[in-house]
Amino acid sequence: MVTTPILRPTEALSPEDGASTALIAVVITVVFLILLSVVILIFFYLYKNKGSYVTYEPTEGEPSAVVQMESDLVKSREKEEYFI
Repeated sequence: MVTTPILRPTEALSPEDGASTALIAVVITVVFLILLSVVILIFFYLYKNKGSYVTYEPTEGEPSAVVQMESDLVKSREKEEYFI
């Protein structure tokens, strides 16, 4: 009698094979849940701290550091050093 692989009866898994399959499924599930929780924690952290960074740019009334450096450069024109 000719049978196809689909119609052939499958062998029952031994208890050890079933246990290892269950262990693999549990490990995959735990890894997935950990990754999902880390992504959720990162999302909440980024949402909570949105726009709360501080820039140290001068306000409009203060002279900028570039202008102060240029004025210092003009004062010390006579003493210039060149490094090669």
